[in-house]
Amino acid sequence: MSESPTDGVDIARLSTEQDDFDARLDHLLSWEGVSDATIQQRVDEILAEVRARGDAALVEYSNRFDRLSVVSMAELTLGEPRLREAYEGLPAQQRDALTAAAERIRVYHEHQKPASWQYTEADGTVLGQQVTPLDRAGIYVPGGKAAYPSSVLMNAIPAHVAGVREIVMVVPTPDGVLNELVLAAAYLAGVDHVFTLGGAQAVAALAYGTETVPRVDKIVGPGNIYVATAKRAVFGQVGIDMIAGPSEILVVSDGGTDPDWLAMDLFSQAEHDEDAQAILVSWDEAHLADVEAAIARLLPTLERAEIVRESLSRRGMLIRCRDRDEAAALINRIAPEHLELSVANPEGWLGDVRHAGAIFMGRYTAEALGDYCAGPNHVLPTSGTARFSSPLGVYDFQKRSSIIHCSAEGAGELGKIASTLARGESLTAHARSAEYRLKP
Repeated sequence: MSESPTDGVDIARLSTEQDDFDARLDHLLSWEGVSDATIQQRVDEILAEVRARGDAALVEYSNRFDRLSVVSMAELTLGEPRLREAYEGLPAQQRDALTAAAERIRVYHEHQKPASWQYTEADGTVLGQQVTPLDRAGIYVPGGKAAYPSSVLMNAIPAHVAGVREIVMVVPTPDGVLNELVLAAAYLAGVDHVFTLGGAQAVAALAYGTETVPRVDKIVGPGNIYVATAKRAVFGQVGIDMIAGPSEILVVSDGGTDPDWLAMDLFSQAEHDEDAQAILVSWDEAHLADVEAAIARLLPTLERAEIVRESLSRRGMLIRCRDRDEAAALINRIAPEHLELSVANPEGWLGDVRHAGAIFMGRYTAEALGDYCAGPNHVLPTSGTARFSSPLGVYDFQKRSSIIHCSAEGAGELGKIASTLARGESLTAHARSAEYRLKP
């Protein structure tokens, strides 16, 4: 197989039998998410200015980058009445859909809540783990053309379920345009503070705090390269969720799913932006050809056709493999953000899938359902990081403390072990501290 233009859709056609398959796959999978020196320097300057000048720097940057004309942070602050107004002002159908999605997301994440635990040893020593929520979480929500109320729900509701005391949201409003759905979602999700800030300056405000914006313990949520660079830079001052790359979907089909369905599933991620990645894997050559034809036929019907066309041309793939086992191997090699198992018996595949952010099972489970309302979180590891990362969840807004409560007898037994090991490390104060508690 070779790269085959189809009615203006130049999507790579690969086969695992090609001699250069590994090299071509690696090339198309590669994504460089590291900022260049110019962006890094600019972000560092913004972080330093916000840290030094607080609200004044936020007002200045908002006027410059978002084309506003504000004089104080009061004009960049939205209270609960404004959020409630947005929610109540939605058309009934939108309000009902947003409410239904929020409830499904809440119910799912309630199942994630971990419990504290303890156990008592024979000598009375108690060991355990205490789970506590973060005090304050910060949520970055993209603004402007890329306004995603679903991201508000997916980031804020797990924090609320986790028991976070305060949830602070920042969202840019270029040219002063507010997105009512985003504000309504913040109301539904129990967000406590909303500031119309964006970019690296918003990340700085959350990380360091200003006269108006409270400092948070962790920052979550997607953003552009400046936001990602700033999140990386402030990590350590605060926690972050992840550095997210472009959206991805990998569909594995056994040939039994309608090609039009699969083409639209690929489009659903490709339409995010030109760097998004859509991949279809099958061992059925005729089926791949049918999907390719569906792509060419349906692409012109899309509102974001040019973005999809560019995405498929840059990073899209139709891959023919030998069989099911080779398809499973490709899944784990690619470690996709979204995996659709569009096959007859998806349950039979689960034991073979080691690396995937979210797994969509069967022919009727479109990935788009997970983006909005299925319940599981849509904030997922990208760029192969599903090999070691997990979806955002309640556990990201909680921390665990170890509990150690020694009885006198337990301290004596543990003290002997600790003393021996400490003296082996030449840490005599450690040893003597343990020895003081030994029974005579």
